[in-house]
Amino acid sequence: MLLVGTSGWQYRDWRGAFYPARLPVRAWLEEYAARFPTVEVNNTFYRLPERSTFAGWAASVPHGFRFAVKASRYLTHVRRLRAPHDPVQRLLRAASGLGDALGPILLQLPPTLPADPLLLAATLDEFPADVRVAVEFRHDSWHTEAVYDVLGSHDAALCLTDRDGRRGPVVVTAPWCYLRMHSGLASPPGCYGNGALRSWVERIHGQWGGDADGFVFFNNDGYACAPRNAQTFARLAASRSR
Repeated sequence: MLLVGTSGWQYRDWRGAFYPARLPVRAWLEEYAARFPTVEVNNTFYRLPERSTFAGWAASVPHGFRFAVKASRYLTHVRRLRAPHDPVQRLLRAASGLGDALGPILLQLPPTLPADPLLLAATLDEFPADVRVAVEFRHDSWHTEAVYDVLGSHDAALCLTDRDGRRGPVVVTAPWCYLRMHSGLASPPGCYGNGALRSWVERIHGQWGGDADGFVFFNNDGYACAPRNAQTFARLAASRSR
């Protein structure tokens, strides 16, 4: 099934619009998890928390909730996928605090990194088979059959993207999908209209079938667009799968 959520849960614009105005920030994750089955953790890109922090998050959510974890920029932007063993192992040790709540790992590559299928394969080799990995490419040279073959051989998902009306390639490289909705064209700025959301539901349904397995995250946090769009997307997807 598709799990739909947002990229992060701590945004000032959400107070009063999504979270009760008087709810303390420390209780936001628990409130969020009562409404969504998954969240994408982005702050791990900038600083990897301790294992105990991950464990604390896991203790705040119900059984079945899943955290997608964005890999550290040290792996993707500093080392640029070179010598991946140590940074991947540090990430996995820390994220193991999530236990069964650990969902996929997202590798977001820098726009200045051109395609290197061998580096990608070596990096994906560092992840155990039971850990899902999605890869977001931001240099156009990565979109080749050779790269898609590397993803496919590791059951890694090509991260699907939508930003300001520009959609990235939709290619099936794994039996599951991963979609990031960065910014829409509706009002307030950054929000998505129902037509845009419905088109993505149809796109996923057409490529992965009515019982599509995967994750969808909204990264348009301004004006509390993300939680509203995520809730609408989830309703549309559930209706389409019936």
